[in-house]
Amino acid sequence: MELGLIGLGRMGASMTRRLLSGGHRVVAYDRAPEVAKGLEGEGGVAAASLEELVEKLSPPRSLWLMIPAGDPVTQTIEGLVSLLWQGDIIIDGGNSYYKDSIARGQALTEKGLHFVDVGTSGGIWGLEEGYCLMVGGEEAVCRRLEPVFKTLAAEDGYAYVGPCGAGHFAKMVHNGIEYGMLQSYAEGFELLHASPYELDLAGLAKVWQHGSVIRSWLLELAETALAADPDLTGVQGYVEDSGEGRWTVLEAVERAVPAYVLTDSLFARFRSRQADSFGAKLIAALRREFGGHAVKSE
Repeated sequence: MELGLIGLGRMGASMTRRLLSGGHRVVAYDRAPEVAKGLEGEGGVAAASLEELVEKLSPPRSLWLMIPAGDPVTQTIEGLVSLLWQGDIIIDGGNSYYKDSIARGQALTEKGLHFVDVGTSGGIWGLEEGYCLMVGGEEAVCRRLEPVFKTLAAEDGYAYVGPCGAGHFAKMVHNGIEYGMLQSYAEGFELLHASPYELDLAGLAKVWQHGSVIRSWLLELAETALAADPDLTGVQGYVEDSGEGRWTVLEAVERAVPAYVLTDSLFARFRSRQADSFGAKLIAALRREFGGHAVKSE
């Protein structure tokens, strides 16, 4: 299948490479032209502008955005609308707010275009392991894109979850749960670190991966981080939030759903910016391990 991909950052470039290895034709564009040009040696087609990107795709076109939520998505879509033909598809694979996706879908439908929102999880490991995709939009349009989803996703790692907005809603809650899981591990390992025993935290993380009810991929990443630096001395306990946790808490308030853990985990991130703690350092280290997010050095 042919696809235009806009945004070649940490995930966009890896997704492009996975698609190319799966036999798809990908026309890639990034604000930094050298990034797109660098993919030509791997079979990609570079475009120096949105206009050139559209010209190099055959209608009906499919264009996948992997760019930051908010104004960058809005501005990019506005730049594309006048270039596209009826029946073309714009896919937002970033972490946009689901209400924004609903509005964008309605606006594009009025112009004869299709909009698909794809909640994308997998971080920097997606190239090798595959991504988890939560797909929202017109079902018939989403089915047309299945060859792309199958290539990008891990085995059984994608699902059509509902109409426009549903994909980003599912990803929002997914990330809210992620916040809670990270905070749970952080508090537990901080207690272990403060114990009267000289515990091998990486060793505990390793043994808990075998038969334990708390085993998970995050625990494997905790082992990696703790084995490399048992006291996490190279990591500052400053933990950012990327928006989805806030949106999840706001949604819980709006729908009167008690979400104690998710809310507390968001507030713990706010607290991390005021003073270091071992638990916050662990979250920062884990985010570096699974998503390639930058950490602040002490």
